Amino acid sequence: MRALIGKALTALAVTCLAGGAFAQGGDTVRWLAQDLPPHFNYVDGRPPQKPADLGHGELDGMLRMLIARMPQFQHEFLDASLPRFETLVRQGQTMCSVLHVRTPERLGWLYFTHTHPALFSRQIHVIVHRDTLARLEGMGQPLQLAELLQRGDLTGLLPRDRSFGPRIDAILQAQGSRAPKTASAARNMQVLAMLRLRRMDYTLEYPSVVDEYLKANEAQGELVKIPLAEARSTMVATVACSRNPEGRRQIEAIDAAVRRLAQDPNREAWLRAWRGDQLDEADRQRINRYMDERAKAGPQID
Repeated sequence: MRALIGKALTALAVTCLAGGAFAQGGDTVRWLAQDLPPHFNYVDGRPPQKPADLGHGELDGMLRMLIARMPQFQHEFLDASLPRFETLVRQGQTMCSVLHVRTPERLGWLYFTHTHPALFSRQIHVIVHRDTLARLEGMGQPLQLAELLQRGDLTGLLPRDRSFGPRIDAILQAQGSRAPKTASAARNMQVLAMLRLRRMDYTLEYPSVVDEYLKANEAQGELVKIPLAEARSTMVATVACSRNPEGRRQIEAIDAAVRRLAQDPNREAWLRAWRGDQLDEADRQRINRYMDERAKAGPQID
């Protein structure tokens, strides 16, 4: 009986976290978490309950580095969709995220700082079913997004409320009614599943995310990744916190942690702890240049 009660209490605690029912404490940072491999990874498929549970992707790995340099705070994690996160923040909850790209609209309800140059693995691609590939012959590679959007014979679908960075977002917005339709999706993988079922002709995604999806579903070769000319629209990785007094205090602490990371004389050690052997030389050079400048500069908060 005691074991059953313990399990029930644990389940209740997880449910409270999932519903956003946090006790509002000024010394706790509450982070959005999503299983978005390879950028943010759930170990054994479970959301993190504590910092030690974080995976080793680009974003959750960087979050590990930052949390280690923020000993003044406790840290909690909320498994939620982007729309759920926005709803909670707009309702007055103070939360932070490493999954949000900075956009002019989001500056109305989030503070932002930046942590590192977005890695080359973040180049957005057009994703199509292999059966659709022949219909794109003659368009060249990399594809021009604006040209693709003019194709009346091809239907695109994108996750609702997702930003692909300022350059791609501007192209999509300029298309008006010709832009791809959007669908409410709790996870980006749902859109890939719809593409695999041929519910549409294409979507936009990071190639590494597609690779993880295909591997998990034993569907190698079913989806094809085509480079996009406008791919590098996200130049820096960002952290966001609620635009309120508590969120301001937290984003200032996060920004200070980034600068401490940049000033760390053992940069090679934390780079290896963060990315292991997965950091290619071009990314390494860009990160070192960025960190050299970040170490000398003051706070970088929008």
